[in-house]
Amino acid sequence: MILVRHAESEWNHHFSRTRIDPGIEDPPLTELGRSQAAGLAAQLAAHGVTRLIVSPYRRTLETARIVLEALPLPITIEPLVRERCFFSCDIGSPPDTLAGLWPDLDFGALEHQWWGAPPESEAQLAVRCHKFMTKVASLADRPAVAVISHWGFIRALTGEEVTNATLLRYDGGAPTTSGA
Repeated sequence: MILVRHAESEWNHHFSRTRIDPGIEDPPLTELGRSQAAGLAAQLAAHGVTRLIVSPYRRTLETARIVLEALPLPITIEPLVRERCFFSCDIGSPPDTLAGLWPDLDFGALEHQWWGAPPESEAQLAVRCHKFMTKVASLADRPAVAVISHWGFIRALTGEEVTNATLLRYDGGAPTTSGA
């Protein structure tokens, strides 16, 4: 499968300059982030991606929506691939808010507070990564699935630290990275 870190969010923009949590819950993408997301479509097409699994945060959903403008694919919302709940940006939006922003997507399986409670421990995150890998292990099309997720989830799953809009091929062994 292809793991994709979402494009730059407002939170990422501020935190990368100050290293101080700016207090932005469930942030949207920046203009640079929207440009990065547009660039992901060609990369995903080159990898033969046939569908997307997406975290329910705004930044991942916006990244996916921009990709889908150029590369129409089926999309599944999956809270197991959410960010480690640690910073303000890791506080998500309730399903009804998300459904108002993306009425064509199915948020019906999400709990009202699907994002967990901060601080989520490394052990809790490892359990969630294991649950996700168990869930996708039997997918026949797993090599053609892209998962739009987050820095903390991808690091916990693979050991790799990736920047915004980076693709990482991962099938349980050693990952390979390509930037946007």
